[in-house]
Amino acid sequence: MAEIWTVLRREFVYIWYYFELQLSQIFWYWVIGMAVGSLISVFAKDRIHGLFTSMQNKKWGLLGIIPACLLGIASPLCMYGTIPIAASFRKQGMREDWLASFMMASILLNPQLIIYSAALGTKALIVRIVTCFLCGCTAGLLVFLFYRKKDFFNFEGFEARASRDTHPNLLIRYLLNLWRNIKATGLYFLAGVLLSALFQRYVPQDLMVSLFGGSRAWGVLMAATVGVPLYACGGGTIPLLQNWLAEGMSLGSASAFMITGPATKITNLGALKIVFGIRRFLLYIAYVLLFLFVSGLMINLIFA
Repeated sequence: MAEIWTVLRREFVYIWYYFELQLSQIFWYWVIGMAVGSLISVFAKDRIHGLFTSMQNKKWGLLGIIPACLLGIASPLCMYGTIPIAASFRKQGMREDWLASFMMASILLNPQLIIYSAALGTKALIVRIVTCFLCGCTAGLLVFLFYRKKDFFNFEGFEARASRDTHPNLLIRYLLNLWRNIKATGLYFLAGVLLSALFQRYVPQDLMVSLFGGSRAWGVLMAATVGVPLYACGGGTIPLLQNWLAEGMSLGSASAFMITGPATKITNLGALKIVFGIRRFLLYIAYVLLFLFVSGLMINLIFA
């Protein structure tokens, strides 16, 4: 019995060491990300959405998917915040290809997640931003090509929700938003750090390289597969990715993980199935898988 307790204490010390090391490397990215995310949500969200609404008066044609995608990335809303807003945009006559770009980009990325992702290094950060941007633009292009004369979205039953950031004192308004942000992401962030520590302790580096390393299609597919059950929120996956990249994960595999996670998050899929309908929902899943596979392979070739 004493030997068992000795082993358990030793393992706890090892895991705590890795946990504390990982936390010290990434904690301030999380803090700054939340602070900036709440700042944008409270003071810039309406401006961003106003800019998107004003695009209706522009005669940009297909090129409008580019600013739509950029505004989707700048929007601080999660999926459940994006869909009601997108419903209001559609009621105002927004083009569906522009709306598709906005929604796809908003699902995949936001300012808070960009700051989190800086912990992964410059290359991984650039890869994440560029692939999410291209994924949003490509979604808009496909809607333009195949759904130009028929509706793609069905927002029936979705209405824009009233903002909770209404306190007359600006500082209190910001702090309330920040507290909601902490409650929404804090446990996932700590769970991600703990999972990273467990991987560092118990998963051999050679295994990580064989699963996710190199430029093979297998590594991209494995990363995409793992991304579905492991993804809970962006902040929770950053510690895992940081560890996996250090252990030999290729940038193409990391890109696949970063796309498949938010794009196929279970709670997101439920809402998207209602908005798309079953046929277009299946097309969405096929598009995400094809895009992450092709983009992952191309990234591996570029950074081989």
